[in-house]
Amino acid sequence: MDPALLIGVVMALVAIVGSVSMEGGNIASIFLPAPMVLVFLGTIGVAIAGGVMRDAKSLPKQIIRAAKTKVTSPDAAVEILVTLAGRARREGLLALEEEVNNVEDDFLRRGLQLAIDGTDAEEVAIILSAEVDTKRAGDKASAKLFSDMGGYAPTIGIIGTVLGLVKVLGHLSAPAELGAEIASAFVATLWGVLSANVFWLPLGSRLKRLSQAECEQMEIVIEGILSIQAGANPRLVEQKLQSLIPQDMQKPAEKDVA
Repeated sequence: MDPALLIGVVMALVAIVGSVSMEGGNIASIFLPAPMVLVFLGTIGVAIAGGVMRDAKSLPKQIIRAAKTKVTSPDAAVEILVTLAGRARREGLLALEEEVNNVEDDFLRRGLQLAIDGTDAEEVAIILSAEVDTKRAGDKASAKLFSDMGGYAPTIGIIGTVLGLVKVLGHLSAPAELGAEIASAFVATLWGVLSANVFWLPLGSRLKRLSQAECEQMEIVIEGILSIQAGANPRLVEQKLQSLIPQDMQKPAEKDVA
């Protein structure tokens, strides 16, 4: 699990709660069931209405994915590809057939199987690139759902505030109660803005970043498989693949010991 999402959300909530406490406010006053139900349920509802049922069904899964998925370095995949490149160069592609079942990465395993089966290199590139494009499009749709929710939530909050003020206007004969009722009305706007900027927009941004990292790793795998298929020198394969890894994820260069 990557702690970035949890740390960020907790920091934002601590900042909000801390600011309320430092101002002498009562934090319990913002946890009102009615505006919270309106904002969260209403936001999810309009987001579902703006998409398709497939997007709605994937909502819980995408939240879990955003919370649990960790961006890993492609070094492990590069190491496997370089090892396989060495064996393929010595013994031929067919010698890799017994190695395929030991590969944990499904995408890498499928690509290797295509190469071993004698599929033309151009076809291998087309098939695997199409899979990357499909994943990228699906991830984009999932991230868009959360970004849309980030746009809808403040407006739903304003609707809640307007409804609260309508109630206030109906009680003008009791001025002693107006202050509390007006404050309560604005809680909906608070939750609309808060949920958008603390939950929905960060979730959408995180899913985009995860997708980018995963697709980059898949593209590295494609280059490795094509290099193996071409019978490239393992050392050149390693150099090529390492050059495709983002600099902040590359292994530090080993220094020669005198």
